[in-house]
Amino acid sequence: MKIDTGAIVTATEANQNFSRVSKLAEKKGHIVVFKNNRPKYLVIDLDTEPQIEMTEDEKIDFVAARILREHRAAFEELAK
Repeated sequence: MKIDTGAIVTATEANQNFSRVSKLAEKKGHIVVFKNNRPKYLVIDLDTEPQIEMTEDEKIDFVAARILREHRAAFEELAK
């Protein structure tokens, strides 16, 4: 993958100003987040980036699965 130098942010910047990073991802399609001077993360605008194509239902399923995974113990307790 070629990295556009205008689409690079540091991990610190991403942490402190994610709204700017997300707007840049919308504009560029994706952003590469560097940590310790190395590419570490990729922020992708799922609406415009052809790299990952998902339907709206797939996006919901993806997020729902993550929430269930992260909060499994709480959901199991509620199910009792």
